[in-house]
Amino acid sequence: MNAVFRARWTRSFSTSRSRSNRAVVYTQNGNPAEVLSAMTFPKLDPPRPSTVNVKFLLSPINPADINVVEGVYPAKPQPVQGIWSEDVYIGGNEGLAIVTAIGEGVDSVKPRDWVILTKAQAGTWTAVKNISAEEIVKIPNPEGLSEVHGATMTVNPPTAYNMLNEFVGLKPGDWVIQNGANSAVGQAAIQIAAAQGLKTINFVRNRDDIVDLVQRLEALGANKVFTYDDLKDREFRKKISILTGNMEIRLGLNCVGGPETTQMTKLLGNDAHLVSYGAMSKQPLSFPTSLFIFKNLTAHGFWQHGWYQRRSHLDRENLMRKLVDLTLQGKLKEPEHEIVTVPAYESDEEATMRIRNIFKTAQSYGKKILLKLECSS
Repeated sequence: MNAVFRARWTRSFSTSRSRSNRAVVYTQNGNPAEVLSAMTFPKLDPPRPSTVNVKFLLSPINPADINVVEGVYPAKPQPVQGIWSEDVYIGGNEGLAIVTAIGEGVDSVKPRDWVILTKAQAGTWTAVKNISAEEIVKIPNPEGLSEVHGATMTVNPPTAYNMLNEFVGLKPGDWVIQNGANSAVGQAAIQIAAAQGLKTINFVRNRDDIVDLVQRLEALGANKVFTYDDLKDREFRKKISILTGNMEIRLGLNCVGGPETTQMTKLLGNDAHLVSYGAMSKQPLSFPTSLFIFKNLTAHGFWQHGWYQRRSHLDRENLMRKLVDLTLQGKLKEPEHEIVTVPAYESDEEATMRIRNIFKTAQSYGKKILLKLECSS
């Protein structure tokens, strides 16, 4: 953060223990453990027409959020307007909020409703926010849902649901293949596929606790779990054919890229679709031309926030209703998580140290981390 700006912010806010609201912000890209800061800002004004004020209950830290702060993610956030004199960016892209006030002309939500934000790079690592009513979707029937369910409902489960349902007309008994199966999207895909009667073949990286991981994924509904090492076996395609009873696999989900994805794609049948939603290996996709010529492979990319932008408000509400129904039926579980609270009584300097420490150890958590920013307003 710019030293002059930090000094001005410090004089204005950090000495006060009676704080209003707080956000996790940055003014320049870089390592989140070095560039993120906690910053206090005044209480929100009453909402303008067609906008709502919300208070965030929980806000996840996703891998893409870290990439945005680093400056390597394709989608870029907009600076906050009207609060600070310098360009300041609020981190976070997902979170559960509760409506605290509505502006004139808003009839889609009311105070106390649970909502999620559908705008890309919305800035959810904040205690409160004013936002356009068009950029939120109400979570229906929140009774029975946990705050963790609501906070993780924007990105991962919708991504899994749409990839399973928008590219291939699958029916119960059909097979789906995916890599990154232990990712949040991968786990959601396993559960949603099982709820729809689909069978899944899942790939993960080999590791010391592979037995435990396989058991956890099978408990979610995975039919079979393999490691990327298995793809090197020359007899592996024959094993898959036996497993599926020679049924052709017509849908593959990819969040890894690189040579492992090339090998996985060779397991797909005729007229199959490969849907890519990530590139964890940071390696490009490369396929033999024969897959396109002789098997008529179709490759797609998928971005959930692009889906939100293209679809109507009714489509977004219907998607949320389907996911809530699955959750209430016990078919979509909470991800493994840890909630990190930033207390309202801490000074901004103390809260900054707490937040930066979270990102120093983020890779060792092995769970979804959710921020809870307390405020006194």
